[in-house]
Amino acid sequence: MSHTASVPAASPTALAGRVALVAGATRGAGRAFAVELGSAGATVHVTGRTTRDRISEVGRATETIEETAALVTEAGGEGIAHPTDHLDPEQVRRLAARVEDGHGRLDVLVNNTWGGEHLIPFGRALWDTPLDEGLRMLDLGVRSHLITASLLLPLLIRHPGGLHVEVTDGSAETNRRFRENVFFDLARYAPIRMALGLARDLEPHGSTAVCVTPGFLRSEQMLDGLGVREENWRDALAGQPHFAIAESPAYVARGVVALAADPDRARWNGRSVTSGTLAQEYGFTDTDGSAPDGWRYFEEVVIGGKKAGPEGYR
Repeated sequence: MSHTASVPAASPTALAGRVALVAGATRGAGRAFAVELGSAGATVHVTGRTTRDRISEVGRATETIEETAALVTEAGGEGIAHPTDHLDPEQVRRLAARVEDGHGRLDVLVNNTWGGEHLIPFGRALWDTPLDEGLRMLDLGVRSHLITASLLLPLLIRHPGGLHVEVTDGSAETNRRFRENVFFDLARYAPIRMALGLARDLEPHGSTAVCVTPGFLRSEQMLDGLGVREENWRDALAGQPHFAIAESPAYVARGVVALAADPDRARWNGRSVTSGTLAQEYGFTDTDGSAPDGWRYFEEVVIGGKKAGPEGYR
């Protein structure tokens, strides 16, 4: 397949003067959201539980929140690290106070906290899932999002034009199917409902709420699990052929930057959208110049049985 040159979501100054916060920015899509916002000129506050001195339950010491902040600054923005556990309301209150003291405003809030991959019990019935692990998934994927939105959105609504982004796995359309385990299903669907409800709460303040999802994400954890790196990710296709539709974390992050830079972003209020949909709308590409539409590929080919290869979906 032939790819064109990589097309970014916005110019290096598209978000100059804007203040953003990415909750859950240590790795994966969260780190990419922060870096891409920085590449468009934003000041980006980044939070996470893994620091130079402490490792979260995810167990990956190789990515830290301080490193994310440095990458934001290197990309052209200003990265500011805040080690934060978003399940602790007092920590999030202190975070809000620091942003308020430093800027008096918040223009973009990306609610990306999760870190529950190690808990997913695919195919297990509710009663066969350890209760503490199931409830922990709900803490990580639902409770943390509610705490974050509740304590930071008062800062975002001070000025019209704010953007709140809920992040999950799967859109409202693709998640209409059961996600193999009740706890996981609830954790992944809740951000979609949060965006729908927050759209109504934010609209009177001239702000917008959207839920976004990447497709088959080439996160650091996924690459490690398949024994490859970003530079040679296609080597994993022999064992996982559907990985051919995979996208870099930057792809969905470029979609969020495009939303933030769009003066008509309110047209997305309350909607659930994929990285592929945003790429089609705004004309950006992934880092390799392709434009993968992973969820459509899975719907039509993997689930629907259409005789087609991934090359027609990127």
